[in-house]
Amino acid sequence: MTSLNPAALRALLDLGREPLADVTEPGEIHVGPTLRAYTVGLLADHVATLLVVVATDADAEALNDDLSAFLGEHAVAVFPAWETLPHERLSPQAATVGQRLRVLDRLRAGAPGGTANHSSGDTEPPAEVPLRAVIAPVRALLQPMDPRLTDREPVRLHAGFTGGLDGLVESLAALGYTRTTMVTHRGEFAVRGGIVDVFASAADHPVRVEFWGDDVDSLRWFAAASQRTVESVESVAVDAARELVLDAETADTARLLAKRVPALADALGLLADGVAFEGMESLVTAIHPAPAYLPDFFPEVSGVVVADPVRVADRATELRDQAAALLVAGWSGDDDTGLLPTTDGAVEEYDAVGFAGWETVQQRIRGPRWSLTPFSTDATTASVPGLPWDSFRGDIAAAAAHVRRLSAEGATVVLTTPGHGPALRLAEVLREEGLAAPVVPAVELGGGRVLITESRLRQGFRVSELGVAVLGEWDLFGPRRSRASRRLPSKRAASETVVDLAPGDNVVHSVHGVGRYQGIVTRQLRGPTSTVGGKATGTVTRDYVVLEYAGGDKLFVPSDQVDAIAKYVGGESPKVMRLGGNEWERAKSKVRKAVREMASELIRLYQARMHAPGHAFALDSAWQQELETAFPYTETPDQVSAIDEVKADMEAPLPMDRLICGDVGFGKTEIAVRAAAKAVFDGRQVAVVVPTTLLAQQHGETFTERFAGFPVKVAVLSRFAAPSQQKAIVDGLAAGTVDLVIGTHRLFGADVSFKDLGLVVVDEEQRFGVGHKERLKQLRTSVDVLTMTATPIPRTMEMAITGIRDLSTIDTPPEERQPVVTHVGHFDEGMATLAVRRELLREGQVFWVHNQIQTIAAAAERVRELVPGARVAFAHGQMDEATLERTMVRFWQREFDVLVSTTIIESGLDVPNANTLVVERADLLGLAQLYQLRGRVGRSTERGYAYLFYPEYSSMTEEAYKRLETISTFTGLGSGLSIALRDLEIRGAGNVLGGDQSGHVASVGFDEYAKLMAQAVAELRTGTAPASTLQPEVEVKIDLPVDAHLP
Repeated sequence: MTSLNPAALRALLDLGREPLADVTEPGEIHVGPTLRAYTVGLLADHVATLLVVVATDADAEALNDDLSAFLGEHAVAVFPAWETLPHERLSPQAATVGQRLRVLDRLRAGAPGGTANHSSGDTEPPAEVPLRAVIAPVRALLQPMDPRLTDREPVRLHAGFTGGLDGLVESLAALGYTRTTMVTHRGEFAVRGGIVDVFASAADHPVRVEFWGDDVDSLRWFAAASQRTVESVESVAVDAARELVLDAETADTARLLAKRVPALADALGLLADGVAFEGMESLVTAIHPAPAYLPDFFPEVSGVVVADPVRVADRATELRDQAAALLVAGWSGDDDTGLLPTTDGAVEEYDAVGFAGWETVQQRIRGPRWSLTPFSTDATTASVPGLPWDSFRGDIAAAAAHVRRLSAEGATVVLTTPGHGPALRLAEVLREEGLAAPVVPAVELGGGRVLITESRLRQGFRVSELGVAVLGEWDLFGPRRSRASRRLPSKRAASETVVDLAPGDNVVHSVHGVGRYQGIVTRQLRGPTSTVGGKATGTVTRDYVVLEYAGGDKLFVPSDQVDAIAKYVGGESPKVMRLGGNEWERAKSKVRKAVREMASELIRLYQARMHAPGHAFALDSAWQQELETAFPYTETPDQVSAIDEVKADMEAPLPMDRLICGDVGFGKTEIAVRAAAKAVFDGRQVAVVVPTTLLAQQHGETFTERFAGFPVKVAVLSRFAAPSQQKAIVDGLAAGTVDLVIGTHRLFGADVSFKDLGLVVVDEEQRFGVGHKERLKQLRTSVDVLTMTATPIPRTMEMAITGIRDLSTIDTPPEERQPVVTHVGHFDEGMATLAVRRELLREGQVFWVHNQIQTIAAAAERVRELVPGARVAFAHGQMDEATLERTMVRFWQREFDVLVSTTIIESGLDVPNANTLVVERADLLGLAQLYQLRGRVGRSTERGYAYLFYPEYSSMTEEAYKRLETISTFTGLGSGLSIALRDLEIRGAGNVLGGDQSGHVASVGFDEYAKLMAQAVAELRTGTAPASTLQPEVEVKIDLPVDAHLP
């Protein structure tokens, strides 16, 4: 995202300084929500730094966006709260720690005589820009902090740094960094020879430090997932990754405390040894009985604004009470997501609540205070006059007419957009409406002027007394989702290697067949004496993968030949073969014959597509570039590659049939949006087919939002729509007045026809029935088809692997996403209750899956009893359409805290604020269902939690056990393909490829089966057998006298 113009609306503050001078007197100010940022901007001129307290994290982010329009984006900062509870055995994200430390450092620099310690990363605000306002949710103020946080110096790395590699490692450990084998997340470092990789807590991406002796030779940024260097950097300051200072004082206190509180002895022992560990911050109040709080770090020349004091006080009370209830209730000490043990006096040794009281924190606030209230409590209360707008929701003609009237009355009218591209587009649209509005970097006041500028202001206002009117993005186009900060993306490298195998696993060697993996051994070999790198070498050490075959025979596979080994996947326990026999070749010959027959049937459709005439779409238009520029996130390299491949297919004169395979939340929808734009802007219609009505509604919101401001008619056709609406949409499709339609299988209805259909996007094709799939097959030979899936069924994978179908994969997760913490166990009502309470404590929402329609209302009532005060709703697929839609929309808008539902939520539903999932009977659900359900949480920067329960006293089938074992094992980001392969392993191939093929897969394994299928397809396409089937592969061996090891 390009940097927005600093303080684009600063002139409005200058305009109101004298007329609104009375509101700057400390005390209560009556001000509406849309004028809150403007008022804070006026108050910021009266103190060095302003602390602005809001009720929630969402309020803080919204006010930050708005206030930056008046003060400049570098002059405003959010001080975030931890994602965890004060006494929880989980540490806050290193990125959160880095952001908090950066704010504290800028506060220190702004104090009299202060200097900055923690300038870190490559997006540090310019030193000459003072910090004017710090916005903090009240939770951040109640959080106890180590009073010595700002005493630590960062490690400053630069070419010529002479601290030595060992000294750097020691310093990183003291700053709370975790040593790993490969750096992928903030707060980690790794050492390989003379190279140290470190991901600083406040940096956008990690740095690779190369030493020459004891001196740093070079510094280079690198991509975390691919581990490839990006560019050189002159210097980097590495801040602390933890908020509990690890030093001699902490160690001494921990040793003394460990003797008094045996329940905390293990954790305190690690602190005594100076070792950072997960959840160490929960001991802040144990180590520091008199902790610090955020106001303690502000200079004396500061002031405080409490926005909506009633909500802030209520939220503070709620936080403290719920935290107390959670700690008293306790959580099993063996649970990975629990709290610190509460036995043996542990609670008494550190604050039993963790959060301070709001009154206690207020006593620490210095300087003038203001309260911004939306209610006028007294006639003498100062007030900022002004009115909000009713959103025009994309009706630019109506907006232009209203702006024209305001301008005629002499008002200065300012329209704001979040980027330069949207600003130019808005100017063009207004010009078409006969209204001239230049795009300016900053507002210049003048009677009757109409201006467009760039800012993140969401909602504007009109102040008649000042002769000014401001319209924000939401006023023009309706509410939009919050925008995430852009990060340097990185491509994740493939992770399936020999190290993923466990001794005893069945494997397939491409030459010798099915055996069992026994492990890796290191052998010392005598080789020819030679000189390598100036060193005489007579012996070498090498790693070998050991495979066992029938009769106890063993095969030692050198490290340079491990690509010949694949894990066996086939659904049955395979027969281990003999070394040196012809059993493997006989099995492959039999499978080769079978797959040829199957391939000839499957490829017929795809050959028809390849020879059918298609529409060659035009190259990207200016509107296409405009739409892509407005995307509020950074595209990952995988997304860019997939988008390029889709566009190339669409621009070719053949019908496209491409599969986009990517994990949940990895950005597949944006690829569909851009493909749809390419078709619509070229005059063709687009149909987006989804498996559920809820997903249709969600996609409808997304596509409508992305096409706002463009002359594109988007419609949603599903059973949510009234019969009259459905008829209007169907008529519009036939007449060509509807450009893009999103719908369920209703789009396959006999009454649905298109005037000029150019693209079909299919989301989760495996969820459709046989008849619908046949209809999609027919479409593939005539129009472009783009299919998206997160957990592909094995046939889809097989077709993609063998080249029958074009495949694009998205393996790169969003930079800030974390794996979902997954708990699998018997149903525990207490644990489920605490899971809900904990999520509500961090202002989140909960999905509670109860897959029995008959008893779902009773289940919702039970949740209300377990969590008094929680706003609970329920939803299922047999509800009245209007009621179901209303319930889901209200949940998405945060009007409900807990949604008790059936599995209708599993596909594509995107509620970023819902980050805890409870499933009552996970043993009855399929693996793909469980994976999709888990994908509903953890979709933002918050850590997601999934609790998959099964009955305590009931038997479970072996398949159900394996499904739960798999979902518990594969918790990493991007596990879709791994889980799909495991699903094939559990269920066998019969359910997917047909009974006649399942035996062949079992005999050679899925990997070899896919290779043989690929050979058959190549032969059918070219009419000649590939070289690999006509003659054996020639093995080339280069034996050098060097060591060779597996990582």
